[in-house]
Amino acid sequence: MAFPALGSHCATGRTITEQFHIFDAHNPHVYRALERMAARRLAAGAIRVSLKDLFEDLRRQLPHGVAGLNNNFTALYARRLIDDHPHWASAFELRCRRAA
Repeated sequence: MAFPALGSHCATGRTITEQFHIFDAHNPHVYRALERMAARRLAAGAIRVSLKDLFEDLRRQLPHGVAGLNNNFTALYARRLIDDHPHWASAFELRCRRAA
C-alpha cells in the first residue's frame, strides 16, 4: 500500500499543508498550548522536544481531544515553533520536506 507524500492531496482535495493552515486558523489554542508545553519542557532542562509527544500530552489533557488534530501536522507545528522561537531550533529534529 502506498502512502501519500507530505503535501499530497487527500479525499478533501487539499494538501496536508492546506489542511494544517485551515485547522490552525480555526484552532489557535492548539498552537498556544504546544508552545507553552514546549517552553515548559525546555525550561525544565530538556534538550530535545518531540512534537509527537506533545500531541499525545495535549490529547490527554483535553477532555474530548481535539477534532482534526492530525499527526501529519507535527512537522508543520515544529517548523512554526522554530520560526517563532529560533533559539529552540536545536530542540526539534526536522527532516527535509518532500512536498510543499
